[in-house]
Amino acid sequence: MTDRNTHTKVLIVGSGPAGYTAGVYASRAMLEPMLIQGIEPGGQLTTTTEVENWPGDTEVQGPDLMARMEAHARAMGTNIVHDIVTSLDLSKRPFTATCDSGAVVTADAVILATGARAKWLGLPSEEKFKGFGVSACATCDGFFYRGQEIVVVGGGNTAVEEALFLTNFASKVTLVHRRDTLRAEKILQDRLLKNPKIVTLWHHAVEEVVGTTSPLGVEAVRVKHVETGEITEIPAKGLFIAIGHAPASELVKDQLETHNGGYVKVEPGTTRTAIPGVFAAGDLTDHIYRQAVTSAGMGCMAALDAERFLAEHGEAEREDVTLPLGYGAEAPAE
Repeated sequence: MTDRNTHTKVLIVGSGPAGYTAGVYASRAMLEPMLIQGIEPGGQLTTTTEVENWPGDTEVQGPDLMARMEAHARAMGTNIVHDIVTSLDLSKRPFTATCDSGAVVTADAVILATGARAKWLGLPSEEKFKGFGVSACATCDGFFYRGQEIVVVGGGNTAVEEALFLTNFASKVTLVHRRDTLRAEKILQDRLLKNPKIVTLWHHAVEEVVGTTSPLGVEAVRVKHVETGEITEIPAKGLFIAIGHAPASELVKDQLETHNGGYVKVEPGTTRTAIPGVFAAGDLTDHIYRQAVTSAGMGCMAALDAERFLAEHGEAEREDVTLPLGYGAEAPAE
């Protein structure tokens, strides 16, 4: 443990639309919030290309949008720290967060905005070829499959968006879905079904990833018909998993009530959790909408909820501790 300890009125954990919007609103309320970005600064939108449903932008690149949100939060006064919260003690106020760097942060209120992460199929062969032909991020890895045949598995917005994006590189994209209808938005379905590079394989599930071991690489994907059991082998150099996301609730799963597979439960119409002073926003708590704009809205709500909480309860009694150099503080001028 280091001596890099500090206190903040509001600690925001996570840096997607919910986290950065919470930072903007908490800063405007003069709460001087600290935001710890986490393992993936900017969240899921940093692995997305065109975003067409963000109000005010007919089309915007996901990474650009998140860079703008970060800059906005920083300009308002949010203390943005590049670190990862590894443990969070919500048993008493002030709450205590321990970070990967060894820093310890105490806070009078906490806003959880850790978002969600991609789900995997759970196949041994999938694990074997992760990073060597198996991916959950088309925008990260699509470039490597120029002129190749690839497979995408899933049936929601993510799967369709990834399949469409991958046609920029691949010679053929096979979309494997275990049902006979897609869950994606109709406009995306129309684009998919009209794209000559995309073949849709209904009623199938991935059984195994086939490839070489020296060098490690994918050669084909074996799929099984969910009704007949018939096995088909699809030649492919890459497999992209796009079957949804799971909430990143590991920090609090034993301290807060969760539901629907790990989403943090909040009071209806608010971002309040069962622990006073702890608020949750964005994909961590939203198992229904899961949109950038709704996450941002919840970030706003969380900051306002935190502001009301602190106004009613005041700051917890604590020792004053100073923010060390190198952890969000700037060195004095020479």
